[in-house]
Amino acid sequence: MPFPIHRPRRLRRTEALRGFVRETRLSARSLIYPLFVCPGSQVKSEIKSMPGNYRWSVDLLVEECRAAYDLGIPAVILFGIPESKDETGTGAYDPEGIVQRAVRAVKKALPDLIVICDVCLDEYTSHGHCGLIKNGEIDNDSTLRLLAQTALTQVEAGADIVAPSDMMDGRVGEIRDELDAHGHTQIPILAYSAKYASAFYGPFREAADSAPKFGDRKSYQMDPANQREAMREIALDVEEGADIIMVKPALPYLDIITLARQEFDVPIAAYQVSGEFSLIEAAARLGWIDRERMIMESLTSIRRAGADIILTYYAKEVARLLG
Repeated sequence: MPFPIHRPRRLRRTEALRGFVRETRLSARSLIYPLFVCPGSQVKSEIKSMPGNYRWSVDLLVEECRAAYDLGIPAVILFGIPESKDETGTGAYDPEGIVQRAVRAVKKALPDLIVICDVCLDEYTSHGHCGLIKNGEIDNDSTLRLLAQTALTQVEAGADIVAPSDMMDGRVGEIRDELDAHGHTQIPILAYSAKYASAFYGPFREAADSAPKFGDRKSYQMDPANQREAMREIALDVEEGADIIMVKPALPYLDIITLARQEFDVPIAAYQVSGEFSLIEAAARLGWIDRERMIMESLTSIRRAGADIILTYYAKEVARLLG
């Protein structure tokens, strides 16, 4: 028998062969494009820590959504920057809030684009936390009602999917009950189920003006050291009615994505968060990396780990690269 009989390099010899046997494939159809919407008109304000990303007024947001849709991206997720903030995050559940107005405009212009709404209070509260404050702490149970109201107003504005990102216990069940009670039984919930208290969110907090004014979010977002707890969080959300679950951030938590893929049969999303994006951009600007290869390799690793859906600020660029 000649040595060696098994030669894995045979199938690596050309790009055609490598593509022919490729195990993990990226597609624009599996991407969600995160967008920030703000008051005003003709506003396109670049986010300094996230080059190439902007806060969009509703009129220009519609055109950005159209550009994404024309590239084959099936879905966007909207984050709102309100005109004013208060202790209870009124702008989140105001039927005329910035996100609700944006949803109506986008769905009118692009009825087939999937519009997902982030359900959280942090962008709308004066203190920057994801829940109501009682006696200096984030109060879980009193927050649930406001999250349910937020989801309902978003759906009534035309949202196709709601995505609670607050990490309050029981919020998926509360939202499911609220939507069902108002006849919205067909609306899916994409739950931020394993959302870690991560240092990778820094640029997003500039983009959404959502940094906490005191303390941190470690009492409700997950400890980065915990793996088994993530499976429990996901199981609870699925039991409460989550249709899609999410792991956030993505790249530092590939093990969590893989474990979730092994244990659960629901669609899994992963969020390539702002810090992941900005690290690539900063290194590329210094000439330290091959930017395009880094983008594609990082997203491929997220898919390989088991994610069906990826939220990424690179959605438009990747869609162009994939052709």
